[in-house]
Amino acid sequence: MAVHLYAWIITVVVMVAILTVDVFVIGRRPHEPSTKEASTAIALFVGLAVLFGLGVWFVSGPRYAGEFFAGWITEYSLSVDNLFIFIIIMAKLKVPRELQQFALLVGILLALVFRGVFIAVGAAAIDRFAWVFFIFGAFLVYTAVKLFLDYRSHSDDEHDEDSPDNALMRVVRRRFPSTSDFRGTKLTVREQGRRLITPMFFVIVALGSTDLLFALDSIPAIYGLTQEPYLVFTANVFALMGLRQLYFLIGGLLKRLVYLSLGLSIILAFIGVKLVLHALHEYHLADWAPFGGEIPIWLSLTVIVATLAVTTVASLVKSRRDASAEANIAGWE
Repeated sequence: MAVHLYAWIITVVVMVAILTVDVFVIGRRPHEPSTKEASTAIALFVGLAVLFGLGVWFVSGPRYAGEFFAGWITEYSLSVDNLFIFIIIMAKLKVPRELQQFALLVGILLALVFRGVFIAVGAAAIDRFAWVFFIFGAFLVYTAVKLFLDYRSHSDDEHDEDSPDNALMRVVRRRFPSTSDFRGTKLTVREQGRRLITPMFFVIVALGSTDLLFALDSIPAIYGLTQEPYLVFTANVFALMGLRQLYFLIGGLLKRLVYLSLGLSIILAFIGVKLVLHALHEYHLADWAPFGGEIPIWLSLTVIVATLAVTTVASLVKSRRDASAEANIAGWE
């Protein structure tokens, strides 16, 4: 896929403009978005992603359009799963509801920066070393197994592992004096001649360190679907657009998607195997495998969409049955 420099420039300028409007115009006043505001923003961002994918189809053909849609859907699904962790962080740090929008804005901007760095590093590594696909594939299979084990545990203790009290947070707490309460969106304040950090600073550190871990999962996953840096970049940006509004819109629904982690583990395992087969193909060791080791993008897209559809429907059905059972028990009592 040949992408000229002017296409990169136009794409980056347009996306920066969209994010600027979202951050400094729509999100200029800390508040909890209404359902209408959140729904409109999400519909706009999803529509832009679909139009972009159709544009890729028109300019470069169905193969690259399929790679974009597969990457975007996968990254978007991983982002939705990551909202669970954002909810935990907000709850544990007792972030006021009206300030959560600002914290999410900063967290998403940090995620863009981290993913941009990983995309560049990943592209450089792939160009020079074909064996890096073995590492990416093994890491995704490991992540898939971990997600499956977390799903099987169904323990609240796993949430403690994802809490914001990580090593970086402990260092910040020890070395910097802080206020006991939030001061709006301020990260630091000066009191009695001393510079103090606010709880909002801890929130940003927690979101930033979590975003860094998320990038470790998401970038190898999308490189398993496309090796085009342009598509990797745009799929990631579109996946992060509207994530803030989605947080407020489906915060309650996330708890009902009980099989989402299981579905994502299947997708990541599939992509991990795909990466390993691709590496074997590069070294001419995959003649025994279906499609010669190069799983076509239509099959990848089919597996991703079908897995997400089945796990989403199954999750909603189970949640409805559980709610009905609880209601019946309450009625008997």
